[in-house]
Amino acid sequence: MTTPPLAQFPGQQAQAARDVNTASLCRIGQETVQDIVLRTMEIFQLLRNMQLPNGVTYHPNTHQDRLGKLQEHLRMLSVLFRKLRLVYDKCNENCAGLDAIPTEQLIPYVEDDSSKLDDRGASQMRSASEERREVLEVNKKLKQKNQQLKQIMDQLRNLIWEINSMLAVRS
Repeated sequence: MTTPPLAQFPGQQAQAARDVNTASLCRIGQETVQDIVLRTMEIFQLLRNMQLPNGVTYHPNTHQDRLGKLQEHLRMLSVLFRKLRLVYDKCNENCAGLDAIPTEQLIPYVEDDSSKLDDRGASQMRSASEERREVLEVNKKLKQKNQQLKQIMDQLRNLIWEINSMLAVRS
């Protein structure tokens, strides 16, 4: 069984061309940018290898060949930039009806009340929160006890100082 060629269905082919989704367009745009970078690197490679016709070992045929390659790369670069512009315009056209969402809202660093967590995740968050609160309380009590011990050590040091002073005066 053979499938009919696409030329028999021009309406479907045109519809398929119109229904290209934005993600595919972005992928095509990314590939086009990569091609532009590759062509640009090739142009710079050709320019680096090209010798100026200053009379030293000058071969007109080689120079014309390299010049032709350079012009071909520049023409292809121009075509790629036009393709990229078309892809960009089509993406903007497809995204024109979308509401612009601020980037801050796209980053999930704050839990929304509207977000739904499963019971297990919520219980884990609660237990982690309780554990953190307990650790903070223990740290606070520990600091208080350390402060009390420091005061007692200062009082003992002062008492020993006074005792030593009285013994020194006595003798």
